[in-house]
Amino acid sequence: MSLLRRLVNRGLIPAADVSRLDLAIGTSGKPPHEYLLDKGVVKEPELLDALAAEFGLELVDLSGREVEESVLSLVPAKLVHRRQVMPIAREDNVLVVAIFNPYDMYGLDEISSISRLEVRPVLSGQKEIARLIKVHFGVGGETVSALVQERGDNNDQVELLEGLEADDSEAARMAQEASVVKLVNEILIEAANERASDIHIECEESGLKIRYRIDGILQTQNFPPEIGRFQAAIISRLKIMARLNIAEKRLPQDGRIKMRVQGREIDVRVSIIPMVHGEGICMRLLDKGRMVFNLTSVGMLPDTHRVFKQVIDRPHGIVLVTGPTGSGKSTTLYSALNEIKDDTTKIITVEDPVEYQQPGISQIQTHSKIGLTFAAALRSILRHDPDVILIGEMRDLETSESAIQASLTGHMVFSTLHTNDAPSAFTRLIDMGVEPFLVSSTVEGVMAQRLVRTICKDCKIEYEPDPADVPPDFPGAGGPLTLFKGAGCRACRQTGFRGRLGLFELLINSDALRELVIRRENSMRLRQVALQEGMVTLRKDGWRKVLAGMTTLEEVCRVTAGDVVL
Repeated sequence: MSLLRRLVNRGLIPAADVSRLDLAIGTSGKPPHEYLLDKGVVKEPELLDALAAEFGLELVDLSGREVEESVLSLVPAKLVHRRQVMPIAREDNVLVVAIFNPYDMYGLDEISSISRLEVRPVLSGQKEIARLIKVHFGVGGETVSALVQERGDNNDQVELLEGLEADDSEAARMAQEASVVKLVNEILIEAANERASDIHIECEESGLKIRYRIDGILQTQNFPPEIGRFQAAIISRLKIMARLNIAEKRLPQDGRIKMRVQGREIDVRVSIIPMVHGEGICMRLLDKGRMVFNLTSVGMLPDTHRVFKQVIDRPHGIVLVTGPTGSGKSTTLYSALNEIKDDTTKIITVEDPVEYQQPGISQIQTHSKIGLTFAAALRSILRHDPDVILIGEMRDLETSESAIQASLTGHMVFSTLHTNDAPSAFTRLIDMGVEPFLVSSTVEGVMAQRLVRTICKDCKIEYEPDPADVPPDFPGAGGPLTLFKGAGCRACRQTGFRGRLGLFELLINSDALRELVIRRENSMRLRQVALQEGMVTLRKDGWRKVLAGMTTLEEVCRVTAGDVVL
């Protein structure tokens, strides 16, 4: 009640709600601050200020905090994980411990007893303490060091949306043990919370290595070294979740996990490949709840968006999106479909696999083992009277010719290609064996793209770059410049970046380009003509976004290093 009154005095909750909240807290069994935070009654910063005043504790920001090894060794990892407390400094005979729950006096007494030091608690945010514990003690450290300890309801946070099938083999029994299930769940939960797009589990001679790809950059995760003992069990558990053969360890396998993590539906595409020191696993996470499909949200500037919208609104032809794997091609295509989708338009897609299920769009999953390929599906699609067709990828001559025939018969066709820039799409189709006159007459536009990290909005600052660090083709190079970067904060984990956006190179087919395509001119010549007609390259689009404060010089240079400066 005392904390509630303090929050009322600060104008954070109405006085009329005090009795109701006091009763709810009493019946919940949770500490008052945890209940208020879970229910969204107050935000964490305001709650921490009130708690600090209530208990007379110092409020400490742990972002960017370094902790000495000698301090970490004073408290067992099992106790740190179980109590969710973090030793951060030692001052003579006093151990400074960051806590989020000041009501837990037993935890502080336990630390004092084990360390034989006086304990001085300081207050910190729940996520900050958890992050520091993971950095220094490892993800899943409690599970690895104490396989029987259960804290909270982590097991229930990963809900599989499909039934599991497992045999009675020893490997299957090991994989189904509660400790192994919990450890795998913690790996998946941590990846989902960190917005990872991929999880890489790699078997090395020295043990197991786990890395998450966050905002396009691989980051090694800190796990206790003992996790290597559970290598076989972890791999078997993931195979069972993906409905794969756990006995097959000599051949590559691909599967899929459908699960719900903390209320969010996530699809996980699992690929397993046998390697020298064991099987390597790569998992692609598709978080449906966090995806927003519109062309503005992917980072398309107004002028590019206006021209691209004119192209996708055409009644027939082919629009291609090109770029390497993981460059956001599928997101751009889904966003384009959502721009033109309405009740008067029939849209059918053929994908391998169907990554995101979209209402109002008929989606087909290819199945090559039974003959349902892109080309075979396309032939059947045309009998369903579509207006717009999306083909996941033009992989071969048969698929490309089918797509061209569909466009020639009055359909709008969207697809992807793996090329480095937009003009190369024409030469790539011709190399596949498609006749140049068909390519020139059907392809209406090509969009090449890359992804760059965006500057964190919470720690964005202005700075003046060193002229030597500014590329010569950057607008205003050689003179004084004021640009933006991220200073690093708790929201972006001190990286200065949070989220990604696209760089786009949009080529619109023209009479001049069609003539060059028919004559089988190389992509360099096509690029020169496209630039003369006003095409904005990936690098130039990146410079525009640097000047707008959306990303940094280093990011654009990183992803457009292969661009030819003309």
